[in-house]
Amino acid sequence: MIPAPMIPASLIRRRSLVALLATALLGACASAPPPTTALPPILFVHGNGDTAALWTTTLWRWESNGWPRERLHAIDFPYPSSRDDDTKPQDGRSSTDDQMRYLAAEVDKVLAATGATQVVLMGNSRGGNAIRHYIANGAGAAKVSHAILGGTPNHGVQANAAVRPNNEFNGAGPFLMGLNAPKGPNGDEVTPGPRWMTLRSDNNDKFAQPDGLWIGSKGTPTNVTFDGPALKGAFNVVLPARDHREVSYHPEAFAAAYRFVTGRAPATLSPTHVTPESKVVLDGKVNGFTAAGPTNLPLTGAKVAAYAVDASTGARKGSAMVDKLVGADGRWGPITTDANTAIELVVEAPGFATTHFYRSPFQRSSNIVHLRPERLAEADKSAAAVVSMTRPRAYFGNPRDKVLLDGQPAQGIPPGVAGLATVKVKFDSGNGRAVAGEFSSGVINERIVGLSWPARENHVTVLELHE
Repeated sequence: MIPAPMIPASLIRRRSLVALLATALLGACASAPPPTTALPPILFVHGNGDTAALWTTTLWRWESNGWPRERLHAIDFPYPSSRDDDTKPQDGRSSTDDQMRYLAAEVDKVLAATGATQVVLMGNSRGGNAIRHYIANGAGAAKVSHAILGGTPNHGVQANAAVRPNNEFNGAGPFLMGLNAPKGPNGDEVTPGPRWMTLRSDNNDKFAQPDGLWIGSKGTPTNVTFDGPALKGAFNVVLPARDHREVSYHPEAFAAAYRFVTGRAPATLSPTHVTPESKVVLDGKVNGFTAAGPTNLPLTGAKVAAYAVDASTGARKGSAMVDKLVGADGRWGPITTDANTAIELVVEAPGFATTHFYRSPFQRSSNIVHLRPERLAEADKSAAAVVSMTRPRAYFGNPRDKVLLDGQPAQGIPPGVAGLATVKVKFDSGNGRAVAGEFSSGVINERIVGLSWPARENHVTVLELHE
């Protein structure tokens, strides 16, 4: 087996310790943000199978710390999932070159719209692969001032040239070996030009594990360590206990990224760094699935209704704020609300269950409230009702987190490394009853109440956490 090129653990530990000390010192001296004319545009790049919507709370944090909304952008790759073999076409999947070209075009759009000469790029997981590929091989080095990679498997999720050698995430494969080839007099793994930062967990990233459990190969060495996301030549920061997604989307990840770009700590006093708006305008797309997996293409012909609901009972308050058959652009809004009103969003589309999304009050406006209706699993169709709670921007950790569903500890969360984003409860009888989902972990605390809907009539309830 050929191991991925790795950084000496001692070097990573030294850099990580320095980063953590800098974090602590800067956190004690927050200052006002610089003038908006000095603020570069930022383009956020989602991960494998994901959508731009995962950056919602991150955008709120940058806005709350003085960044103009028009200088914050989140990409939505049409086909967000990687190919099994990067060299072979696969319907509904994208190659590394597809991602690079789409990102290059989006960077040019952002530069044209803002008049800036460079952007900041921040990516989660596979999004970091696209960023690195664009800067190294897509003429992006001159257009990027800072590159921030959260949980990117820079040395693979496994590194074995004999197993799926052309897979994008094989650290011993040609794609990552090419990106990690030594550069410059110090043999750096990063492309010269931009400033680079990596954000990683200490040992809680499901895709940076020495054992193949989370990639379906329990008991098989991956030849990748906890240090896998770090890169020689980058400023490597460790966020202890954070999971694969939290190293991009958690308030701690925002604070680290803000300091890296500005040289100062965020000015907000809130633990989550979000300042509520009095007027909140919401919009987004409806997306769907193909046989190959999720897409971020508009699901034309879907119907969306939005209701204000009582946050303590899930009951609707008045008539629909919008009731719309979406067109070719997939947009379901806009609606105007406030930072104190909980929302139910109902999506109906052929081939899908009628999906009732319940959300906590949106603290700020967003035009990336994207919705993807669900399908009932065959095993769930006989239930009276099915209620899920999902955490799109992170995973549930056991025993790290407190996770309750319908007043009971959520079932099915494995102990140890956090790697499950959805928990579910099925009911044998009764519909229209209030079901609460509760989550708490450190500064993150959220409670959502929704109503159970009849599964036998092809309805499903989803309690979707912001954090």
